Formats: sequence, structure tokens, C-alpha cells
Amino acid sequence: MAKKTFQIAIDGPVGAGKSTVAKLVAERLQILYVDTGAMYRAVALYMKRNGVSWEDEEAISQRLSELTITLSRPVDDQVDGRNVTVTLNGEDVSWEIRKADMGEGASVVSQYQAVRKKLVSLQQQLATNISVIMEGRDIGTKVLPKAQTKIYLDAGVQERARRKLEQSVKLGHGITFEAAVKDVETRDAREMGRKIDPLRPAEGAWMLNTTGLSITQVVDRIVERVSGEL
Repeated sequence: MAKKTFQIAIDGPVGAGKSTVAKLVAERLQILYVDTGAMYRAVALYMKRNGVSWEDEEAISQRLSELTITLSRPVDDQVDGRNVTVTLNGEDVSWEIRKADMGEGASVVSQYQAVRKKLVSLQQQLATNISVIMEGRDIGTKVLPKAQTKIYLDAGVQERARRKLEQSVKLGHGITFEAAVKDVETRDAREMGRKIDPLRPAEGAWMLNTTGLSITQVVDRIVERVSGEL
């Protein structure tokens, strides 16, 4: 149990293992896990449902006030393999946002200033007065710049594509390894090259390459590094 309020910020590209690792670290340290990517996926889902193109920044910005997004720890029948329970305007969309196209949608809408402003504010509110582990693309650089521990989780493109393929198969989505590689490379280029809050390691971040490491090994390394400070 954390003895004081503590923030762990994890950034990194798609397929680096951020969500799974962050969830397990949160369980070990008994702190709140905040999946910021899920929030952007929820925005993408809402816009798709309402016929708004992900490429239409103006229309998306105008409709953001219609969204209420909440994150919470899974309880009771929600303990079904999900990392976090996500509600969109009161509806549990935890699994719907995990469909393959929602990852693409999240990557597109996360480029827009209005979207980022709304969600960053919500993310910072979640980290007020409680200990959190938060993962995403700009946590250490933008959302929690004063986090006590900043980590940049990475892995090679081939390894990240393999993980993406494995996850897609588990979710019942049809995708080839070649398509997974292309998706990883496309999202890397978009997220690292965007004008607003590009993906990059935060100053002083611990660079942790997970290629060849098991999830347990990564979690153990992070817990060992931060546990003495909690």
C-alpha cells in the first residue's frame, strides 16, 4: 500500500505493453491504474456512432461537450479480462473500444487540440490527491510532468506487431502479421510526428525496452524500482 501520494507516468508507442504492465503494477502497489488510451478510444467510438468522421477536427471539437467518460477498477461481473472499466455516457464500452479500428480512431482524434485539452484535464483530475499509475503517449511530458517516476516503455517494431497480432486474435479480430506491422509503423509516424504533444521520452525518463522480456519481468523491474519510494 502506498504510504504517500505517488505518480508513475508510463509513455511509449503502440504494442510496448503499457496497458497490461500498468494494470499489474497498480495491483501490486494497490494504486489506481489510469488507461488514457481508453479515453481517446471512447471519443473515437462516440464519433463513429454519430457519423462524425475521425478526420473532421472541427465537428469532433464541437461535440466533445456531449461526452462523459469515466474509468474505474473492474468489479463483480466486470472481472472478465479487461484492464479497466470504461463508461461512455453511462454505458459500459470497455470491450467495444478494444476493436481494432478503435485503436486507429484513437490515434487520429488524439491529434486534435480540443480533444487533448478535454482529456488531459480529466486525467489530471484523476491524479489529484491519490496515487496513480498512468500510461499513454504524453503522460510524463504533458499530463503528469512532476511524476516521481517516469518510464518510457518500448520494444522493436516486429515485437510490437507480434503482440498486436496476438491481442487481435484473442479478441477475435482478423488481421495478418504484415497488416500489424504496417499499423504499428503508421501509428508511430503519426504519434511521433504530430504537432501537439508528440510521443517522446520525458526528461529524466527511465528507458525500458521490453523486447525479449516477459510481462512478469517488466512488472518486477518497475515495482522494484519504485517500491522503496512508496
